[in-house]
Amino acid sequence: MKRRLAREKAFQVLFSLDNEDFDVKEAITLSMEDEEVDDFLSTLIHGVVENKETIDNKIDQTLEKWSFKRLATVEKTLLRLATYEIDSTLQTPIGVAINEAVELAKVYGDEKSGKFVNGVLSKLYK
Repeated sequence: MKRRLAREKAFQVLFSLDNEDFDVKEAITLSMEDEEVDDFLSTLIHGVVENKETIDNKIDQTLEKWSFKRLATVEKTLLRLATYEIDSTLQTPIGVAINEAVELAKVYGDEKSGKFVNGVLSKLYK
């Protein structure tokens, strides 16, 4: 599985975990259907879930005139995903992780989501 697709699938799983009462394994199974779960995808999902509180606090400290709780689920999920990917041992370049999050925001968010995600992540990783 290519990393771009893995990020999108990870986003879908993490989004569903925020909106529904699934456990991680069940959410992955439902999202992946018959596809194989590769290591990168699994690492992203489990990494965000296991480090959610730390990630959320880090993002919340970066926001100006917003609280993390007020963010839409799409933006929250993408910010968590990119933050975990950058801070983890996955060795993804910062620019790549930010760009991938912005591209997903353009697909799953509204017309302002891409700019918002880009702004928050750029400030976080200056």
